[in-house]
Amino acid sequence: MHLAVSDIEAARSELIAHGVDASQVFHCETGTACRFSSNGARVTGPHPERLSYYSYVSFSDPDGNGWLLQEVTKRLAGRVAGNTMYTSAHDLDQAMIRASKAHGEHEKRTGQPDANWPDWYAEYMVREQSGEEPPQ
Repeated sequence: MHLAVSDIEAARSELIAHGVDASQVFHCETGTACRFSSNGARVTGPHPERLSYYSYVSFSDPDGNGWLLQEVTKRLAGRVAGNTMYTSAHDLDQAMIRASKAHGEHEKRTGQPDANWPDWYAEYMVREQSGEEPPQ
C-alpha cells in the first residue's frame, strides 16, 4: 500500500509513537525505483533537496502487508482535481493570505471590486495546491 504524507519525518514519528516498526526515512540514490525494496539503492535520510515525491518510509502491518509512505509537499499538475486538503489551520491561513494578495492584484488589473471574491479565492487555492497555474 502506498500513502502520501505532507511531512515524512512527522509521519514516521507518529507511527513509532503508536508502536509501529517503521524504517528510517530514506530516498533513492537515483530516481524513485528504490521505493520497491528490490530495485535500486536506498540512502538513509530524506531527499537532500526535499523534493516532493522523493522521500519514503516503509513498514509492515501485523498481517504482513507492506506499506510505503511517500512525502508529497507539492502535487504535480493534474494530480489533484479539486480535492484540496490543508494539513493544519496555519497552512490554510497562509493559503488564504496568498490568495488575498493575488486577488488584490487581480482587482488592480480589472480596476473594480470583485463581488465574487470567494469563488476567485477558492479557484486560486485549489489550483495552487494542485500545481496548476493560479488565476490572474
